Amino acid sequence: MDKVKIGVLGAYRGTSMINYCEVSKNAKVVAICDKSQVAIDAQKENLKDNDITYYKNFEEFLNHDMDAVVLANYANEHAPFAVKCLKAGKHVFSEVLPVQTMKEAVELVEAVEETGKIYAYGENYCYMPGTYAMKQMYEEGIVGEFEYADAEYIHNCAPIWASITYGDRNHWRNNICSTFYCTHSIGPIIHCTGLRPVSVVGIEGTNISRNLDIGCKAGQFGMEIVTLENGGIIRSTHGGLFRDSIWYTLYGNKGRMETAREDSFCGGVEKIYLNSLEKAATIDVPIKDKVIASFGHAGSDYHCMDNFVRKIQNDKTADIIDVYEALAMALPGIFAYRSILNNHVSMPIPNLRIKEERDKWRNDTMCTDRKVAGDMYIPPFSGGEVDIPDEVYAKMKRLYEEDL
Repeated sequence: MDKVKIGVLGAYRGTSMINYCEVSKNAKVVAICDKSQVAIDAQKENLKDNDITYYKNFEEFLNHDMDAVVLANYANEHAPFAVKCLKAGKHVFSEVLPVQTMKEAVELVEAVEETGKIYAYGENYCYMPGTYAMKQMYEEGIVGEFEYADAEYIHNCAPIWASITYGDRNHWRNNICSTFYCTHSIGPIIHCTGLRPVSVVGIEGTNISRNLDIGCKAGQFGMEIVTLENGGIIRSTHGGLFRDSIWYTLYGNKGRMETAREDSFCGGVEKIYLNSLEKAATIDVPIKDKVIASFGHAGSDYHCMDNFVRKIQNDKTADIIDVYEALAMALPGIFAYRSILNNHVSMPIPNLRIKEERDKWRNDTMCTDRKVAGDMYIPPFSGGEVDIPDEVYAKMKRLYEEDL
Protein backbone atom coordinates (compact mmCIF):
# COMPACT_ATOMS: atom_id res chain seq x y z
CA MET A 1 0.00 0.00 0.00
CA ASP A 2 1.31 3.45 -0.91
CA LYS A 3 2.30 5.76 1.90
CA VAL A 4 -0.12 8.59 2.65
CA LYS A 5 1.43 11.87 1.52
CA ILE A 6 1.17 14.41 4.33
CA GLY A 7 1.55 18.18 4.31
CA VAL A 8 2.04 19.99 7.61
CA LEU A 9 0.93 23.56 8.32
CA GLY A 10 2.82 24.76 11.37
CA ALA A 11 6.45 23.76 11.63
CA TYR A 12 6.67 24.15 15.41
CA ARG A 13 3.70 22.22 16.88
CA GLY A 14 3.72 20.16 13.70
CA THR A 15 7.04 18.60 14.72
CA SER A 16 5.29 15.74 16.50
CA MET A 17 3.23 14.90 13.40
CA ILE A 18 6.34 15.16 11.23
CA ASN A 19 8.14 12.79 13.59
CA TYR A 20 5.28 10.30 13.26
CA CYS A 21 5.75 10.26 9.50
CA GLU A 22 9.47 9.71 9.98
CA VAL A 23 8.90 6.45 11.87
CA SER A 24 5.69 5.28 10.18
CA LYS A 25 5.53 2.69 7.43
CA ASN A 26 2.25 4.21 6.26
CA ALA A 27 2.94 7.94 5.85
CA LYS A 28 5.52 10.43 4.67
CA VAL A 29 5.85 14.21 4.86
CA VAL A 30 6.01 15.82 1.43
CA ALA A 31 5.43 19.49 2.28
CA ILE A 32 5.77 21.85 5.25
CA CYS A 33 4.33 25.36 5.47
CA ASP A 34 5.01 28.07 8.02
CA LYS A 35 5.04 31.87 7.98
CA SER A 36 8.28 31.84 9.98
CA GLN A 37 11.49 31.35 8.05
CA VAL A 38 13.22 30.50 11.33
CA ALA A 39 10.83 27.57 11.86
CA ILE A 40 11.30 26.40 8.28
CA ASP A 41 15.07 26.55 8.52
CA ALA A 42 14.97 24.58 11.78
CA GLN A 43 12.98 21.78 10.12
CA LYS A 44 15.29 21.74 7.12
CA GLU A 45 18.27 21.34 9.41
CA ASN A 46 16.54 18.70 11.50
CA LEU A 47 15.10 16.57 8.68
CA LYS A 48 17.75 16.92 5.97
CA ASP A 49 15.24 15.52 3.47
CA ASN A 50 15.43 16.89 -0.07
CA ASP A 51 12.10 15.28 -0.96
CA ILE A 52 10.22 17.71 1.30
CA THR A 53 9.10 21.03 -0.21
CA TYR A 54 8.85 24.06 2.06
CA TYR A 55 6.38 26.92 1.71
CA LYS A 56 5.64 30.24 3.37
CA ASN A 57 2.51 30.79 1.27
CA PHE A 58 -0.47 28.62 2.23
CA GLU A 59 -2.20 28.73 -1.16
CA GLU A 60 0.95 27.46 -2.88
CA PHE A 61 1.31 24.79 -0.19
CA LEU A 62 -2.30 23.68 -0.74
CA ASN A 63 -1.61 23.02 -4.41
CA HIS A 64 1.15 20.55 -3.56
CA ASP A 65 0.59 16.90 -4.49
CA MET A 66 -0.50 15.46 -1.14
CA ASP A 67 -3.32 13.37 0.30
CA ALA A 68 -3.81 15.05 3.65
CA VAL A 69 -2.97 18.16 5.63
CA VAL A 70 -2.08 18.43 9.31
CA LEU A 71 -3.24 21.73 10.78
CA ALA A 72 -0.82 22.67 13.55
CA ASN A 73 -1.28 26.42 13.22
CA TYR A 74 -2.78 28.74 15.86
CA ALA A 75 -5.54 27.13 17.95
CA ASN A 76 -8.15 29.74 17.05
CA GLU A 77 -7.50 29.51 13.28
CA HIS A 78 -8.00 25.83 12.46
CA ALA A 79 -11.51 25.87 11.01
CA PRO A 80 -11.00 28.25 8.05
CA PHE A 81 -7.90 26.33 6.96
CA ALA A 82 -9.68 22.99 7.44
CA VAL A 83 -12.53 24.09 5.17
CA LYS A 84 -10.08 25.20 2.47
CA CYS A 85 -8.17 21.91 2.67
CA LEU A 86 -11.31 19.78 2.54
CA LYS A 87 -12.64 21.67 -0.47
CA ALA A 88 -9.26 21.24 -2.15
CA GLY A 89 -9.69 17.47 -1.85
CA LYS A 90 -7.40 16.89 1.13
CA HIS A 91 -8.12 14.88 4.24
CA VAL A 92 -7.63 16.95 7.41
CA PHE A 93 -6.05 16.31 10.79
CA SER A 94 -6.81 19.31 13.00
CA GLU A 95 -4.96 20.20 16.16
CA VAL A 96 -6.84 21.60 19.17
CA LEU A 97 -9.32 23.42 18.90
CA PRO A 98 -11.67 22.71 16.00
CA VAL A 99 -13.49 26.09 15.84
CA GLN A 100 -13.82 29.39 17.67
CA THR A 101 -17.28 30.42 16.46
CA MET A 102 -20.59 28.76 15.67
CA LYS A 103 -20.37 30.07 12.11
CA GLU A 104 -17.10 28.16 11.72
CA ALA A 105 -18.68 25.06 13.25
CA VAL A 106 -21.48 25.06 10.68
CA GLU A 107 -19.06 25.63 7.81
CA LEU A 108 -16.75 22.87 9.01
CA VAL A 109 -19.54 20.29 9.35
CA GLU A 110 -20.88 21.09 5.92
CA ALA A 111 -17.44 20.99 4.30
CA VAL A 112 -16.88 17.50 5.71
CA GLU A 113 -20.30 16.31 4.59
CA GLU A 114 -20.07 17.86 1.12
CA THR A 115 -16.55 16.65 0.31
CA GLY A 116 -16.68 13.21 1.92
CA LYS A 117 -13.09 13.68 3.04
CA ILE A 118 -11.84 12.45 6.39
CA TYR A 119 -11.64 14.96 9.22
CA ALA A 120 -9.85 13.82 12.37
CA TYR A 121 -9.53 15.93 15.52
CA GLY A 122 -6.20 15.61 17.30
CA GLU A 123 -7.42 15.58 20.90
CA ASN A 124 -4.42 13.65 22.12
CA TYR A 125 -5.59 13.37 25.75
CA CYS A 126 -8.14 10.82 24.55
CA TYR A 127 -5.30 8.50 23.49
CA MET A 128 -3.19 8.58 26.63
CA PRO A 129 -2.69 5.13 28.18
CA GLY A 130 -5.00 5.74 31.13
CA THR A 131 -7.84 7.52 29.36
CA TYR A 132 -7.85 5.07 26.46
CA ALA A 133 -7.91 2.10 28.81
CA MET A 134 -10.87 3.73 30.58
CA LYS A 135 -12.64 3.95 27.21
CA GLN A 136 -12.07 0.26 26.57
CA MET A 137 -13.33 -0.69 30.04
CA TYR A 138 -16.39 1.53 29.66
CA GLU A 139 -17.24 -0.11 26.35
CA GLU A 140 -16.93 -3.49 28.06
CA GLY A 141 -19.56 -2.36 30.60
CA ILE A 142 -17.31 -2.77 33.64
CA VAL A 143 -18.66 0.36 35.40
CA GLY A 144 -22.08 0.34 33.76
CA GLU A 145 -23.95 3.31 32.31
CA PHE A 146 -22.38 6.74 32.70
CA GLU A 147 -23.66 8.93 35.53
CA TYR A 148 -20.94 11.44 36.47
CA ALA A 149 -17.34 12.43 35.74
CA ASP A 150 -14.75 14.84 37.02
CA ALA A 151 -12.18 15.92 34.44
CA GLU A 152 -9.21 18.20 35.05
CA TYR A 153 -6.61 19.70 32.79
CA ILE A 154 -4.69 22.16 34.92
CA HIS A 155 -1.59 23.55 33.26
CA ASN A 156 0.17 26.55 34.75
CA CYS A 157 1.80 28.03 31.66
CA ALA A 158 2.95 31.23 33.36
CA PRO A 159 6.61 30.14 33.57
CA ILE A 160 6.71 29.50 29.80
CA TRP A 161 4.32 32.25 28.68
CA ALA A 162 7.00 34.30 26.94
CA SER A 163 8.13 31.33 24.86
CA ILE A 164 4.60 30.47 23.68
CA THR A 165 3.20 33.98 23.09
CA TYR A 166 6.37 35.83 21.97
CA GLY A 167 5.27 39.04 23.71
CA ASP A 168 2.52 39.49 21.12
CA ARG A 169 -0.47 41.36 22.55
CA ASN A 170 -2.67 39.82 19.85
CA HIS A 171 -1.55 36.22 20.36
CA TRP A 172 -4.53 33.90 20.73
CA ARG A 173 -3.44 32.71 24.16
CA ASN A 174 -3.68 36.28 25.47
CA ASN A 175 -7.20 36.78 24.15
CA ILE A 176 -9.22 33.58 24.62
CA CYS A 177 -11.84 33.30 27.34
CA SER A 178 -11.39 30.99 30.33
CA THR A 179 -13.60 28.18 28.97
CA PHE A 180 -12.32 28.10 25.37
CA TYR A 181 -9.50 25.55 25.71
CA CYS A 182 -11.73 22.84 27.15
CA THR A 183 -11.25 19.66 25.12
CA HIS A 184 -8.25 18.29 27.04
CA SER A 185 -10.59 17.87 30.01
CA ILE A 186 -13.99 17.21 28.40
CA GLY A 187 -12.65 15.25 25.42
CA PRO A 188 -11.61 11.96 27.06
CA ILE A 189 -15.00 11.61 28.78
CA ILE A 190 -16.90 12.25 25.54
CA HIS A 191 -14.67 9.79 23.66
CA CYS A 192 -15.04 7.24 26.44
CA THR A 193 -18.84 7.31 26.63
CA GLY A 194 -19.82 8.31 23.09
CA LEU A 195 -22.52 10.57 24.54
CA ARG A 196 -23.46 14.00 23.16
CA PRO A 197 -23.61 17.10 25.41
CA VAL A 198 -27.01 18.82 25.47
CA SER A 199 -26.53 21.73 27.91
CA VAL A 200 -23.87 23.52 29.94
CA VAL A 201 -23.43 25.94 32.81
CA GLY A 202 -20.20 27.92 32.85
CA ILE A 203 -18.11 29.19 35.75
CA GLU A 204 -15.11 31.50 35.54
CA GLY A 205 -12.18 31.76 37.92
CA THR A 206 -12.00 35.48 38.67
CA ASN A 207 -8.55 35.62 40.23
CA ILE A 208 -6.69 36.96 37.21
CA SER A 209 -3.71 38.65 38.86
CA ARG A 210 -1.22 36.03 37.64
CA ASN A 211 -2.69 36.23 34.16
CA LEU A 212 -2.46 40.01 34.07
CA ASP A 213 1.22 39.81 34.99
CA ILE A 214 1.96 37.81 31.83
CA GLY A 215 -0.46 39.55 29.45
CA CYS A 216 -3.39 37.10 29.47
CA LYS A 217 -6.84 38.70 29.80
CA ALA A 218 -8.96 35.67 30.75
CA GLY A 219 -10.07 34.42 34.13
CA GLN A 220 -7.58 32.15 35.85
CA PHE A 221 -9.50 28.99 35.02
CA GLY A 222 -12.75 27.84 33.46
CA MET A 223 -15.32 25.27 34.52
CA GLU A 224 -18.13 23.60 32.63
CA ILE A 225 -20.98 21.66 34.19
CA VAL A 226 -22.09 19.63 31.16
CA THR A 227 -25.25 17.55 30.93
CA LEU A 228 -25.07 14.67 28.44
CA GLU A 229 -27.89 13.17 26.43
CA ASN A 230 -28.48 10.36 28.94
CA GLY A 231 -28.73 12.81 31.87
CA GLY A 232 -25.20 12.16 33.12
CA ILE A 233 -23.03 15.11 34.12
CA ILE A 234 -19.39 16.11 33.56
CA ARG A 235 -17.63 18.65 35.75
CA SER A 236 -14.75 19.93 33.64
CA THR A 237 -12.05 22.21 35.08
CA HIS A 238 -9.14 23.61 33.11
CA GLY A 239 -6.77 26.55 33.08
CA GLY A 240 -3.83 28.06 34.87
CA LEU A 241 -4.15 27.15 38.52
CA PHE A 242 -0.82 27.07 40.27
CA ARG A 243 -0.13 23.30 40.33
CA ASP A 244 -0.65 21.07 37.31
CA SER A 245 -3.17 18.25 37.32
CA ILE A 246 -4.30 15.79 34.67
CA TRP A 247 -7.04 13.69 36.20
CA TYR A 248 -10.20 11.89 35.16
CA THR A 249 -12.73 10.00 37.28
CA LEU A 250 -15.84 8.36 35.84
CA TYR A 251 -18.81 6.95 37.73
CA GLY A 252 -21.23 4.48 36.21
CA ASN A 253 -24.18 2.71 37.79
CA LYS A 254 -21.91 -0.28 38.54
CA GLY A 255 -18.75 1.41 39.79
CA ARG A 256 -16.01 4.00 39.37
CA MET A 257 -12.66 4.25 37.58
CA GLU A 258 -10.11 7.04 37.67
CA THR A 259 -6.61 7.90 36.60
CA ALA A 260 -3.87 8.85 39.02
CA ARG A 261 -3.19 12.58 39.17
CA GLU A 262 -0.23 13.96 37.25
CA ASP A 263 1.65 14.94 40.40
CA SER A 264 0.98 11.74 42.34
CA PHE A 265 4.27 10.19 41.17
CA CYS A 266 2.57 6.82 40.76
CA GLY A 267 2.11 6.51 37.05
CA GLY A 268 -0.17 9.45 36.25
CA VAL A 269 -1.90 8.76 32.96
CA GLU A 270 -0.43 5.23 32.99
CA LYS A 271 -2.32 4.07 36.08
CA ILE A 272 -6.04 3.49 36.74
CA TYR A 273 -7.89 2.77 39.98
CA LEU A 274 -10.99 0.63 39.40
CA ASN A 275 -13.73 -0.07 41.93
CA SER A 276 -16.78 -1.76 40.41
CA LEU A 277 -19.22 -4.55 41.14
CA GLU A 278 -17.02 -6.82 39.02
CA LYS A 279 -13.70 -6.07 40.68
CA ALA A 280 -11.49 -3.60 42.51
CA ALA A 281 -7.98 -3.18 41.19
CA THR A 282 -5.06 -0.88 40.53
CA ILE A 283 -4.26 -1.24 36.85
CA ASP A 284 -0.96 -0.24 35.27
CA VAL A 285 -1.11 0.59 31.57
CA PRO A 286 2.50 1.37 30.64
CA ILE A 287 3.64 2.22 27.14
CA LYS A 288 5.47 -0.89 26.00
CA ASP A 289 6.65 0.30 22.59
CA LYS A 290 9.80 2.44 22.91
CA VAL A 291 9.09 4.32 19.68
CA ILE A 292 5.59 5.27 20.80
CA ALA A 293 6.86 6.16 24.27
CA SER A 294 9.22 8.70 22.72
CA PHE A 295 6.28 10.78 21.48
CA GLY A 296 4.79 13.63 23.47
CA HIS A 297 1.81 13.50 25.81
CA ALA A 298 2.52 9.94 26.95
CA GLY A 299 2.68 8.59 23.42
CA SER A 300 -0.75 9.90 22.50
CA ASP A 301 0.67 12.16 19.77
CA TYR A 302 1.66 8.99 17.93
CA HIS A 303 -1.76 7.36 18.26
CA CYS A 304 -3.64 10.44 17.02
CA MET A 305 -1.74 10.46 13.76
CA ASP A 306 -1.62 6.70 13.39
CA ASN A 307 -5.41 6.38 13.62
CA PHE A 308 -5.82 9.21 11.09
CA VAL A 309 -3.47 7.60 8.58
CA ARG A 310 -5.03 4.17 9.02
CA LYS A 311 -8.48 5.68 8.51
CA ILE A 312 -7.34 7.13 5.18
CA GLN A 313 -6.12 3.66 4.26
CA ASN A 314 -9.59 2.21 5.03
CA ASP A 315 -8.55 0.41 8.20
CA LYS A 316 -11.91 -0.37 9.86
CA THR A 317 -10.27 -0.47 13.31
CA ALA A 318 -8.97 3.10 13.09
CA ASP A 319 -10.39 5.14 15.97
CA ILE A 320 -10.54 8.80 14.95
CA ILE A 321 -12.44 11.70 16.51
CA ASP A 322 -14.69 12.87 13.68
CA VAL A 323 -16.11 16.35 13.18
CA TYR A 324 -19.29 15.72 15.19
CA GLU A 325 -17.38 14.32 18.16
CA ALA A 326 -14.83 17.14 17.93
CA LEU A 327 -17.63 19.67 18.26
CA ALA A 328 -19.20 17.67 21.10
CA MET A 329 -15.92 18.28 22.93
CA ALA A 330 -15.52 21.95 21.99
CA LEU A 331 -19.01 23.49 21.96
CA PRO A 332 -19.46 23.14 25.75
CA GLY A 333 -16.60 25.63 26.17
CA ILE A 334 -18.11 28.11 23.71
CA PHE A 335 -21.54 27.96 25.33
CA ALA A 336 -20.12 27.90 28.86
CA TYR A 337 -18.74 31.38 28.34
CA ARG A 338 -22.12 32.56 27.03
CA SER A 339 -23.55 31.08 30.23
CA ILE A 340 -21.04 33.06 32.30
CA LEU A 341 -21.92 36.28 30.48
CA ASN A 342 -25.61 35.58 31.17
CA ASN A 343 -25.36 35.12 34.93
CA HIS A 344 -24.53 31.41 34.72
CA VAL A 345 -27.80 30.28 33.17
CA SER A 346 -27.88 26.83 31.56
CA MET A 347 -27.28 27.04 27.81
CA PRO A 348 -28.54 24.41 25.35
CA ILE A 349 -25.87 22.96 23.04
CA PRO A 350 -27.05 22.57 19.44
CA ASN A 351 -26.84 19.28 17.57
CA LEU A 352 -25.11 20.22 14.32
CA ARG A 353 -25.96 16.90 12.71
CA ILE A 354 -29.38 18.49 12.14
CA LYS A 355 -29.49 21.02 9.28
CA GLU A 356 -32.31 23.01 10.86
CA GLU A 357 -30.15 23.46 13.94
CA ARG A 358 -27.25 24.69 11.81
CA ASP A 359 -29.37 27.37 10.18
CA LYS A 360 -29.81 29.11 13.54
CA TRP A 361 -26.04 29.53 13.92
CA ARG A 362 -24.91 30.04 10.34
CA ASN A 363 -23.97 33.70 10.85
CA ASP A 364 -23.01 33.61 14.53
CA THR A 365 -19.46 34.98 14.87
CA MET A 366 -19.54 35.66 18.63
CA CYS A 367 -16.04 35.19 20.09
CA THR A 368 -13.17 37.07 21.73
CA ASP A 369 -11.23 37.50 18.47
CA ARG A 370 -12.03 41.01 17.19
CA LYS A 371 -11.06 40.36 13.58
CA VAL A 372 -13.39 37.35 13.38
CA ALA A 373 -16.25 38.45 15.64
CA GLY A 374 -16.94 41.85 14.10
CA ASP A 375 -19.91 43.44 15.86
CA MET A 376 -20.48 40.21 17.84
CA TYR A 377 -17.21 40.65 19.76
CA ILE A 378 -17.18 39.74 23.46
CA PRO A 379 -14.31 40.50 25.89
CA PRO A 380 -12.11 37.61 27.13
CA PHE A 381 -13.05 38.35 30.76
CA SER A 382 -16.65 38.51 31.94
CA GLY A 383 -15.93 41.57 34.04
CA GLY A 384 -15.32 43.61 30.88
CA GLU A 385 -12.33 44.80 28.93
CA VAL A 386 -8.99 44.33 30.65
CA ASP A 387 -6.32 46.97 30.04
CA ILE A 388 -2.82 45.51 30.15
CA PRO A 389 0.09 47.97 29.86
CA ASP A 390 2.44 47.72 26.90
CA GLU A 391 5.28 47.17 29.35
CA VAL A 392 3.96 43.69 30.16
CA TYR A 393 4.16 42.58 26.53
CA ALA A 394 7.53 44.27 26.11
CA LYS A 395 8.81 42.22 29.04
CA MET A 396 7.42 39.00 27.56
CA LYS A 397 9.02 39.80 24.20
CA ARG A 398 12.36 40.48 25.84
CA LEU A 399 12.23 37.18 27.74
CA TYR A 400 11.31 35.34 24.53
CA GLU A 401 14.21 36.89 22.61
CA GLU A 402 16.66 36.13 25.39
CA ASP A 403 15.76 32.44 25.12
CA LEU A 404 16.29 32.24 21.35
